[in-house]
Amino acid sequence: MTRRPPASSAEPCRNPPIPSPAVTLAETALYAPVKAFLAARGYDVKGEIRGCDVVAVRAGSPTLLVIAELKLGFSLELLLQGIDRMPMADEVWLATRHTPQGRRRQLRVARLCRLLGFGLLAVHATHGTVTILADPAPYRPRPDPKRRSLLLREHARREGDPATGGSTRQPLMTAYRQHALRCAAALAQGSRTLAELRATGLDPGTVPARNVYGWFRRASRGRYGLSQAGTLALRHSPPIGEAQASHTSR
Repeated sequence: MTRRPPASSAEPCRNPPIPSPAVTLAETALYAPVKAFLAARGYDVKGEIRGCDVVAVRAGSPTLLVIAELKLGFSLELLLQGIDRMPMADEVWLATRHTPQGRRRQLRVARLCRLLGFGLLAVHATHGTVTILADPAPYRPRPDPKRRSLLLREHARREGDPATGGSTRQPLMTAYRQHALRCAAALAQGSRTLAELRATGLDPGTVPARNVYGWFRRASRGRYGLSQAGTLALRHSPPIGEAQASHTSR
């Protein structure tokens, strides 16, 4: 008669798997080190302009335009973003979080970036530094002057640096939104005509009439006041100047 082994020896005792800790680092944590890196090279750096995480401009003849895209890890999406930005920029940098593991993969990614003409940065978010893994190569696609012009225009018109590169799911402080806030602030004390607004030194243009954000109401023909939404927007938006403070000091 065959003996069956005890039930305890049939199934080895296993400890339950330890869950991995949740990743709390956001892409916005990469912005300040990348901004400091480009600023040290003489660029005026601003975040979140026309879909680009970081836009840096250096005045001169010609004007130099650099775009950086931020991701916590290297991915096909990041690569495709870089390819999309190349026709607009003189240099494109891809920046990812530094990880001590996977050095061999990092070297392969750096080689790929050199072949495609991208710069590659490893961002040490904990102590705010970057390591250059690859410099931008001389490869140049067909330029896209229209999109380049839109980037330069938004960069020039936007006051300060109000948007952290890599941020999502929150209203983006564009140059148009800044201008609309100025118009709203000028109407906070009561309705005015466009001529009265111009007399204050502010050019309202078509901002009150278009009313993109729903902040304005037409008090009478040619006269505009502030809607309830406009009052709330002013209450929850820092004054122009404070909101546009540079992220360098953060």
